[in-house]
Amino acid sequence: MSIYKRGKIYWYKFCFDGQSIRESTKQGNDKIARKMEAVHRTRLAEGLVGIREKKPAPVLRAFLENEFRPYVETKHKEKPGTIEYYEDGVKMLLKSDLASLRLDEITDQDAQRFAGKLAHLSASRINCGLRTLRKALNLALAWGKMQTKNKIELAKGERMRERVVTDSGMKAYLASCPQPWRDAATIIRGSGACPGEVFALRWTNVLLNAHGGLIMITDGKTKFRKRMLPMVPEVYAVLKDRWESAGRPSEGWIFPSGSQSGHFDKDSAKDQHSKALRDSGVTRFEPYCLRHTALTRLAESGCDAFTLQRIAGHSNIQTTMRYVHPQAEAIEMAFQRVQGQLTGHKTGHSEIQDGCNLLVRKGGLEPPRVSPPDPKSGASANSATFALELTHSL
Repeated sequence: MSIYKRGKIYWYKFCFDGQSIRESTKQGNDKIARKMEAVHRTRLAEGLVGIREKKPAPVLRAFLENEFRPYVETKHKEKPGTIEYYEDGVKMLLKSDLASLRLDEITDQDAQRFAGKLAHLSASRINCGLRTLRKALNLALAWGKMQTKNKIELAKGERMRERVVTDSGMKAYLASCPQPWRDAATIIRGSGACPGEVFALRWTNVLLNAHGGLIMITDGKTKFRKRMLPMVPEVYAVLKDRWESAGRPSEGWIFPSGSQSGHFDKDSAKDQHSKALRDSGVTRFEPYCLRHTALTRLAESGCDAFTLQRIAGHSNIQTTMRYVHPQAEAIEMAFQRVQGQLTGHKTGHSEIQDGCNLLVRKGGLEPPRVSPPDPKSGASANSATFALELTHSL
């Protein structure tokens, strides 16, 4: 018997009378799937059923209009940016020769022919159409509209968002930024939040005190995007100044504007970003690189990957690793630390870091043990004179 899994559903495949039989069990239990395959084999052998005629795959145009569009609008109803992206891709596909092909007839060669006719556009724009096509084909496969998966390659040369902006470049860039993009860029670079999250911040999402504060991200793609981010001094200064200038409001947008959304958005940011690049002379980078830069700097400072995952709001660690781009100096320092461990030479760690080894359990790190104060010393239970017992064994 031969069963295999596609997503959460088991399929079976076998040969009978020289023909390949492939069926979805529509089940997530492997034992039930095997039983269904056995029943089908038996019924074929006994002549109770014939070879089932497979329904022809739908034409791409019909699938996009009747199934893909409604799915995207329902699935991403709280993410207008995602709906807009796929809608642009759908329009590109409906205007192409691909629209008249059946889903199982579309090959990568057809996709590359589609990309070739749009060569006058940027790679990012072409890939909008190709990503939409790839998403539609994957959904059709999952829904049983087609039997085989067609691999679609994206166009090369797309401008990536993996650049890490240097400190000197960032200083020159911010000095040339118009407002309110300057303040928004400072928050993105200082907190690692997404540009869209920063644009949509309200004063109810910000907690300010005399020396610092917190930013509460309450919306996002997944539940992991809901998080609290401490403010570094630069971010605190920007938000405090805007709060004071706005008359210390308790509600409303932090970056209000006359846009349809009511707040500063990516279109306005794109224009101000381009102006800042021209005026500063900094090598071109995408606004999203500010988030990449923030997460990379946090990783270089010693932040472990799982904490960085929480800060970034990612649902899995693999996504976080794509945001981390260690520079040559960080790689060199890592090898220096290894060399220091082998030779016994210290490489700049603090005494506490050198002496304190935390016990690792399944649930995470065990906190350092705290010794109670000597009653004769006069120290209270909350005294800062508590001594940390540095645990030297794992």
